[in-house]
Amino acid sequence: MSNLSATLTPVPSGTTSPVRKRSGFVWLMRELAVKRSAQIGGSILILLVFCALFGNWIMPYDPFLVDALNRLKPPSLQHPFGTDELGRDILSRIIYGSRYFVTISITAAAIAITGGVTLGLLAGAGPYWLDSLLMRIVDIMLAYPYILLVLAVVAILGPSLTTAMVAVGIAAIPGYARLVRGEVLSVRQTEYVEAMRALGASQTRITFRTILPNVMSSIIIYASYATPLAVLSAAALSFLGLGAQPPIPEWGAMLVNARTFMRTAWWTVTMPGLAIFISILAMNLLGNALRDVLDPRSSR
Repeated sequence: MSNLSATLTPVPSGTTSPVRKRSGFVWLMRELAVKRSAQIGGSILILLVFCALFGNWIMPYDPFLVDALNRLKPPSLQHPFGTDELGRDILSRIIYGSRYFVTISITAAAIAITGGVTLGLLAGAGPYWLDSLLMRIVDIMLAYPYILLVLAVVAILGPSLTTAMVAVGIAAIPGYARLVRGEVLSVRQTEYVEAMRALGASQTRITFRTILPNVMSSIIIYASYATPLAVLSAAALSFLGLGAQPPIPEWGAMLVNARTFMRTAWWTVTMPGLAIFISILAMNLLGNALRDVLDPRSSR
């Protein structure tokens, strides 16, 4: 009887058991904060953004200053990353080039997500004829290899950094479109969507207020893996001479300018190559953490 009375003892009205909300930006940041991969990747990306925003105040030298007397100097206290074939400080050029890395990441991701999510929502939530039409267009884009599609866009628009960002963004649209369409087709069959439809909600309201929020986690996870590929593609275009043009210190362009000095001045290739490697690694580490937090099917 004592156990029963203890079980039936009412909880005082002034006390409530804390319930952790499993959604929202604050919850996401709290979950990422305890992930080691997110800590490492996030710290590197924060440093990268800091360099992009405040590079003019932390660069030791002018990244465009030509100093023929100090050309191809190895790393030293005066030039920690050495100098290039024109005597320009490589550390300053890498810091300055971080703004192009961040710009390419944001621009390419924005173009791909906007176009892909729009096509996926229209195809998944629209009528059958619209779904068939849009998916045939996506299939045509997918029929071309990724790099060939990028090169085709560059050939049409002309080589430049802006063209490279637009090209890699357009080439990534089919992947987002396919992903979002599949997620929308799955979500639209759920009971809460049917309940919204039974209550008389319009298709537009159901799509943007009910379906889209429930597929956002998949979009974020996919973006964390597709964005590094887009950045690498932009760097590859610069390496081929189809992206950023000299004297812009974009990391891929720095590699192509230094490739002839690979044996005699290893630092001219190694330093920008390490910058690309570490930045892409940081994005992948953060992407792994996002997958672990947002994907309910992953082991946590």
